[in-house]
Amino acid sequence: MEASSPVSTPEIVFFDLETTVPNKAGQRFWVLEFGAIIVCPRKLVELDSYSTLIRPKDLSAVALKSGRCDGITREAVANAPAFEEVADKIFTILNGRIWAGHNIQRFDCVRIKEAFAEIGRPAPMPVGMFDSLGVLTEKFGRRAGNMKMATLATYFGLGQQKHRSLEDVRMNLEILKHCAAVLFVESSLPSLMNGKWHNPSTMVTRSRSNGKLVCREENCRKSPPTTLGYQRAVPYTREGWER
Repeated sequence: MEASSPVSTPEIVFFDLETTVPNKAGQRFWVLEFGAIIVCPRKLVELDSYSTLIRPKDLSAVALKSGRCDGITREAVANAPAFEEVADKIFTILNGRIWAGHNIQRFDCVRIKEAFAEIGRPAPMPVGMFDSLGVLTEKFGRRAGNMKMATLATYFGLGQQKHRSLEDVRMNLEILKHCAAVLFVESSLPSLMNGKWHNPSTMVTRSRSNGKLVCREENCRKSPPTTLGYQRAVPYTREGWER
């Protein structure tokens, strides 16, 4: 009798969008950049990557100069492909995989759905979703501060967030690895670690003293975080995607 082949786990795709930021009533978000990495779910190693700038229909919505050193300018996207020119590639990358990213449920997923609807095409569908903002807020706690990716990157000494899609998704993966390692250590030494580190009134910070990196606790004056309603990495249905 032949041995049954193991059931393959869907790959994870970490993705991120850079967009315009509406500053007046009635203005919309325009997607300016898409970046993604495909990750092995069992080893958390990058298998493939893709990124592209995207030219919006309204170029005037893009700033002539960016406030960030690596920011996206009007000149940068003027000759980039329109969304419909890269839609096939983006669909292939996203469809049928587990989606992962930071705050993707409230932002990136919505923008993807809007962009495909605008060109009259069905949006790609995830088979599961992992929003690191909600999961880390629940599992890791607010010891790193406001849980923005830039704050988490600083906490773990990973450098500054670039606010460019491909760099940000790679940083997102590294943050998750660091958080998972800390949680693994805490679960292995519960009597020494958990009781103190999970206190919501304190926050562990890092600083340098005599050239050495040290950790210390600081009192946090902010009120304890409220529970966020983000969905964990669970099987996703079309009904769930269309809510």
